[in-house]
Amino acid sequence: MSYPAPVSLLGIDQQPGKAPILLADAPGDGPRWAAAHKDALRAAVAEHGSVMVRGLELRDAAEVNAVFRQLSNGLMIEREAFASRRIYSDGVYSSATWPANQPMCMHHELSYTLEFPGLMLFACLSAPTRGGATAVSDSRAVLNALPADLVTRFERDGWMLTRSYNDEIGASVAEAFGTDDRSTVEAYCRANGIGFEWQPDGGLHTWQRRSAVVHHPVTGQRCWFNQIAFLNEWTIDPEVREYLVEMYGADGLPFNTWFGNGDPIGADVVLLLNQIYEANTVREPWQAGDLMLVDNIRTAHSREAYEGPREVLVGMADPVRLADCSPTVW
Repeated sequence: MSYPAPVSLLGIDQQPGKAPILLADAPGDGPRWAAAHKDALRAAVAEHGSVMVRGLELRDAAEVNAVFRQLSNGLMIEREAFASRRIYSDGVYSSATWPANQPMCMHHELSYTLEFPGLMLFACLSAPTRGGATAVSDSRAVLNALPADLVTRFERDGWMLTRSYNDEIGASVAEAFGTDDRSTVEAYCRANGIGFEWQPDGGLHTWQRRSAVVHHPVTGQRCWFNQIAFLNEWTIDPEVREYLVEMYGADGLPFNTWFGNGDPIGADVVLLLNQIYEANTVREPWQAGDLMLVDNIRTAHSREAYEGPREVLVGMADPVRLADCSPTVW
């Protein structure tokens, strides 16, 4: 089979408001195409922050797994997941379990961990009938649009994530840590800068302080890199938040975010963050067979509410250590 010209020669179609798209025209031969174009495609991601590849017509999880492995420098096993996922194979997952009618706002995957993916890979096997786009936002533009005093505070104090694990909402202890053995969970927490406390009912409460702004490990550019808005109580649908507070108490929410010194983040700050994300968002509706690559540090991503069946597979690749991103040190 003949292959198209290198990606660098094809060019990327980037229209206002839309994510960058590359037309591959290689149906049924995704793994070979990916192997032939890995370097050029990754260069395109470095230039644009994300690229959607259309025309591979990916058909099943096995083919997606092969493509992901061709394009990555190593797939990661997820730790500290905030929601459950189906595991297709080592390093290939379903999208996080999240109500279809509730959007997942902009975030950087696993930005609360000490080692996170530098590259996110997505593949659509079944596109929804409405909505459901994986939209993207340039974290450098978001940072530049934020009020200087707010950025200064977050750079000085960082942000804190608190989690209260239970078996009903979000990922369980076993799903997040790969085990429910207390000694193993405690060892992981100590090794990864996570405070923890076991609750009388057997549940686990954790807290971890992280940098809100980092420097890209390749380009050195400052990037707004966190999940402050996404995992904050004020992003949750008001009725859902009211239910969760009634069930678990204001201090027992499955997850919440704070200023790094423990001060609460007000609804006004969360609203401002989400508004700035939206002002810098581009999107392209999924079509079955599409592939998408996202620089996880330079580019935030979201999942919009949707209707109909949606099957998007996820790979987390090219692990990066927070220590290599010039983080704030306390």
